[in-house]
Amino acid sequence: MALIKHGMTQAVREHLAAGQPITRLEALVLYGVSNLTGLMSEMRRQGWMIESRWVPYATAVRRINEYAVLQPPANLPVREMQLTEYWVKT
Repeated sequence: MALIKHGMTQAVREHLAAGQPITRLEALVLYGVSNLTGLMSEMRRQGWMIESRWVPYATAVRRINEYAVLQPPANLPVREMQLTEYWVKT
């Protein structure tokens, strides 16, 4: 199980290293990583320059839908809801 967990977090690291931003929703849906904030803290301790900001939930849904199908409930205010987006500062 530890190898699988390491592989999932490694996939998130590679995603960020490739210059792609990520939210907790994307980490969970695309990579199975449920504790993105913990991973971001660990990466910062390792010297990664991680930045963050708020983005609309709809932004994460749009990016997820490039690889998978995620259909939020029709009554969910996806444009008003905010998620924290992380990326590597270059």
